[in-house]
Amino acid sequence: MTFSGGAPPAVDLLTETELLYREIAGELALAMRGVRQGDLKEAKVAAQAVKDLRAAFQMVMDERTRVEKLRKQVAGVVGTGELDFDAARAEIGRRLARLRDAGAGG
Repeated sequence: MTFSGGAPPAVDLLTETELLYREIAGELALAMRGVRQGDLKEAKVAAQAVKDLRAAFQMVMDERTRVEKLRKQVAGVVGTGELDFDAARAEIGRRLARLRDAGAGG
């Protein structure tokens, strides 16, 4: 996706956040191995890794939401999300009228 105007982003935040998420998940796995082997010092590391993992996950989800919103804006899909039944009814009426005007002969 390319946007005109302004400087390009210095960092692909979504990719960087996903990398951070994987890194923290690895740290958590290592800490949990230590806890299972009886190293209680690793419990503190594991607790911090869980907090970091939650924060990284939230960052990923927030960035994905922003990216999806931008994609919709670029595609012109952004709106209220509500259906305009009056406009739909009018369009159906116009199309039915055109079919009636065309008649059975053609």
